[in-house]
Amino acid sequence: MSDYRTLRAGEEAIAVRKDLRVPMRDGVHLAADAYHAPDDAPRPALIAMSAYGKELQALALTTPPQRRPSPMWDGCIEAGDIARVVREGYVHVIGDVRGTGDSEGTMIGNYNAGGVPQGRDLYDVVEWVAAQPWCDGNVGMIGISYFGSMQVLAAAERPPHLKAVFVSGGHFDFYETTYHGGVMWFMPRAAREGRGGDSGIAHTDVRSRMVEQYAPEELNRLVEQRLADPDVAAWPNLVHVLKYPKNREFWFDIVMNHLDGPWYEERNPVNLAANIDIPVYLQIDQGRGWTVDGHIELFDVLKGPRKLDIGSYPPMQSRPWIEEHDTMFRWYEYWLKGVDNGIMDEPAVRVFVEGTRETVTGEQWPPKPVAHAPLYLRPRHKLSAEPERMGGEHAAPDGFYQAPLTVTDTVQAVSWRTEPFEAPTELIGTGAAHLYVEIDQPDTNLILRLWDETPGGARQLLTSGYLKASHRELDEARTTEGNPYHPHTRAVPVEAGAVEEYVLRLYPFAATLLPGHRIVAELSNAEPLADAHNSLLPPDAFHLPVGRPVTHKIHRDAAHPSRLVLPFTTAGAAQPHPAAH
Repeated sequence: MSDYRTLRAGEEAIAVRKDLRVPMRDGVHLAADAYHAPDDAPRPALIAMSAYGKELQALALTTPPQRRPSPMWDGCIEAGDIARVVREGYVHVIGDVRGTGDSEGTMIGNYNAGGVPQGRDLYDVVEWVAAQPWCDGNVGMIGISYFGSMQVLAAAERPPHLKAVFVSGGHFDFYETTYHGGVMWFMPRAAREGRGGDSGIAHTDVRSRMVEQYAPEELNRLVEQRLADPDVAAWPNLVHVLKYPKNREFWFDIVMNHLDGPWYEERNPVNLAANIDIPVYLQIDQGRGWTVDGHIELFDVLKGPRKLDIGSYPPMQSRPWIEEHDTMFRWYEYWLKGVDNGIMDEPAVRVFVEGTRETVTGEQWPPKPVAHAPLYLRPRHKLSAEPERMGGEHAAPDGFYQAPLTVTDTVQAVSWRTEPFEAPTELIGTGAAHLYVEIDQPDTNLILRLWDETPGGARQLLTSGYLKASHRELDEARTTEGNPYHPHTRAVPVEAGAVEEYVLRLYPFAATLLPGHRIVAELSNAEPLADAHNSLLPPDAFHLPVGRPVTHKIHRDAAHPSRLVLPFTTAGAAQPHPAAH
């Protein structure tokens, strides 16, 4: 039986129906709380569902919004500003997905896989909420990140009373969320284990899909096979997870599945999005390139009314999450309350451009015509629109040696710079880095970060690209200029001493290089422990370092035209315009 009480948020009174038991079609009950104004008048409802625990989300009533690097920042308080939701005239329903928090049942695997697809449960939640006397039958959803992904899964099931969704910062292609260019990213570990400013999963009965799928002997064999990777074997947390997977079920499954394929594709919300016919607003900030990708992919698949809003850098927002609420309430005012506020008369795509700090609009991504143009790696660490004419005997390669982080704290990098730009130069879209690299090991990471450097030397990250050398294969049919596609379905060791072309995909971005600014391309095989970008992120937001010593030689002569290919939108876009040497 639910508990009805009245709370206060500042001067406002808020009624809450605690511990509602929401029935699923198989007899399992999910737990939810419903916050609304003290009277019982029916209102539209905004549903927030996650595995992080509804009690954690309730802290939005008492914890002022925090930004990194506050030690009070908790990345999992993502259901939105409860007091404001109520003040705007909605019921805020916050619930625990199956097998987590106070809900019954078992959760197996990540997202839309396991015993019961999460989308099916979300359908039942939406329809139950719509039938309650305190709801007027109009339902939307709310929440960032995990909560955003849940909205896509719910919408794909087409519950009749789900009238619109507002997806902020969701994660979609689960392989690309956890392996960037084949390189493992530690951020999902934080959200699942609870580390580095994240409370993590509210476990009750969460199980590994790998443990459910394989007999113990076969699973042990697969674990030992994974531990044969020297990168994995050198990282203490991964050794511990693989040897003792209990209570790390989600993270164990991710570590065990380092190649793309059916295991990820069956739970990819983008693959379900063709079923969505309700209005969808997609919002994402720059600086989380892999999730910008997902929002763009989703936007391109959707067939109903849709919006794409790419906001400013940096990516990490306040927790409790309070940003984007102004736009969200305009969206729901139109679709849930029937108020014609003009939001659907505005362009479908809005993109914030760093540098000029202007907003560019259009009807598609990119919102402007783009011409991809090269910037070549040249001697003396230069980037130039002109290719190198000297052969390898004269244009000796650049390079760096990286010892494993088990024996050093220093991350080596090599960089190349343009001359200062003479005129404002705008770039919007995806890019690529074609690098001819020779290594002396079967594998390495290639991490390229593109910076906007001011005349005084300050830097802001524009975009980044990642590629595990053994994942260098391209799908030529899906690769276009400035937008390479790697299938990541197998790992092919590199022949030591061979010069290979590696094509890194640079995540979508939007920026204008102002006069006097330079583009700096910085290549490493790991990330610096702290710099102008990493200082903005939680402590666990790093990629798995290489567990062996590697010497990298970057060839950039006439026969090996190492280059960036970037999306220029300015007049004469076929050529960038840095000053002459």
